[in-house]
Amino acid sequence: MAGLIPQWFIDDLLNRADVVDIIDSRIELKKAGHEFKACCPFHNEKTPSFTVSPTKQFYHCFGCGAHGTALSFLMEYDHMDFVEAVETLAAQQGMEVPHEQGVQPEKLRADDNLFDILQQAGDYYRNQLKQNQAAINYLKDRGLSGEIAAEYGMGYAPSGWDNLTKLFGESKLNQLKESGMLTENESGKVYDRFRDRIMFPIRDRRGRTIGFGGRIMGSDSGAKYLNSPETPVFHKGKELYGLYEARQAVRKLESFYVVEGYMDVIALAQHGVRNVVATLGTATTSDHLKQLFRIVPEIVFCFDGDRAGRDAAWRALENALPIMRDGYIIRFLFLPDGEDPDSMIREHGKIEFDRLASKAQTLSAFFFDRLSQDIDMDSADGRSRLAQLAQPYLQKLPGGVFHEIMLDQLAELTGLSADRLSKVTQLNQEPAIRKPDKPAQRQKNPHIRHLITLLLQRPDLAQLVESTDEVADLDLPGSDLLKDLLAFLHDRPDAHTGAILEHWRDNEYGKHLAKLALTEIELDAHRLEAEFKDTLSKLEHFRRNSRKQILAKIARGELPTAEEKAVLQQTANPADNNENL
Repeated sequence: MAGLIPQWFIDDLLNRADVVDIIDSRIELKKAGHEFKACCPFHNEKTPSFTVSPTKQFYHCFGCGAHGTALSFLMEYDHMDFVEAVETLAAQQGMEVPHEQGVQPEKLRADDNLFDILQQAGDYYRNQLKQNQAAINYLKDRGLSGEIAAEYGMGYAPSGWDNLTKLFGESKLNQLKESGMLTENESGKVYDRFRDRIMFPIRDRRGRTIGFGGRIMGSDSGAKYLNSPETPVFHKGKELYGLYEARQAVRKLESFYVVEGYMDVIALAQHGVRNVVATLGTATTSDHLKQLFRIVPEIVFCFDGDRAGRDAAWRALENALPIMRDGYIIRFLFLPDGEDPDSMIREHGKIEFDRLASKAQTLSAFFFDRLSQDIDMDSADGRSRLAQLAQPYLQKLPGGVFHEIMLDQLAELTGLSADRLSKVTQLNQEPAIRKPDKPAQRQKNPHIRHLITLLLQRPDLAQLVESTDEVADLDLPGSDLLKDLLAFLHDRPDAHTGAILEHWRDNEYGKHLAKLALTEIELDAHRLEAEFKDTLSKLEHFRRNSRKQILAKIARGELPTAEEKAVLQQTANPADNNENL
């Protein structure tokens, strides 16, 4: 639903929320003059360089450069996406998030009903687990404690065909089917999807139950694992088991292990490896990877060392190549034959697991090992074959340092220079595009930058400009931003600096505004107003003087350029007819 929350609501939300309260509830802030300080939560430091401004309603770290608003902090510190941050902040303020046209209210209510159904089903399964000694003994035999089972919300689906229908009643039959909890056979009979299985609730990033995985307890016939089907609230290619629990357990995550099974996740968590998630019966998708890379810079795939495990690793690598930005790290941990993460950690413990993890292969090492495994690298033909095989994969990599490093490694393996290899394998296939001639830059004006800076210090200064018409005819670098900023502050006279920055978050001007907001101007309120008025006067003088220069040029018999004609047309007014040249 990203992008469907109205901007006016986000602006209003930030005006009501207090960034100091939001941050202070997570890290300890100390008063320092008019601001608050702390050691930065986003990098290691001993001397506090993280400041929070209650008047500007934004934070900034002078050490690492992290900065933003209450929403930015929730996104970075609590690893939320934008919509999650808005919804969390709105809930704290007692506000209901509205949605623009695009998602119908009926659809939102239907989804809420499915979440309720799934939550109640999860509660039922947890209660059933407490009453079933065979299921309890099974989990104990697998080495799981009651605490870890409770943390992950594990339960038990009893035998029987209509337990959920009895629990919810016939009126909920359609919702139970839509949520995936009931299934229907060819003859039209409806029955419980999960029966006599250990149940693993799958939670989204907000902790809502969106589906289930069920595991048989013995060696009976039938699938070992059974997962919820695709539903309006559950999409296997986008969700990861254990992500919510990992984020709750570890405040500052540095990496994630990606494994294949529910029990792998829980067994590793039982032994202190909390940064672990699992895919849901599917290969790792680019959506999975993007989601994890928004939280951590490093992902370690942990697979069985057999053929199936290595094939799964290769599929993950293929999906990772198009999103491998500089700074991302992917490694591959292959366990000894016959071992999976569950058995490995239970039999050998965390120390041995950590030792193996420290030797995990880098993406580049696994990539070239895999491609060259059946190639005679001592022959010219073999090295040529490697270059040919690598070509389509390396073309998927985004440009940047990592792409260059991969190209250098291929050059080293084949004995060709990187430049020669690039030509031979045609790795850089994009046709050269002739850049259009740059238009002449408009004359820069320091007054516009200063006015914007002053408005960021004191947004209420915008009220000194009676109408945006006073700057409407400016045609200078930054003038469009100044006009938009004044219009924004006229519409929202209570907006603070943080609200301004959030409004322009994804705009081309966003970064520039964030930098200007850090400028400290040591003037009292009266002198700041005088400074603002004086700068406005200087800008007006500059505008009129520019018109005079064009008119003088015409008086000398020189033809004006198209841009100069536009300036004359934009700045024309009756009073200008009597200008004294």
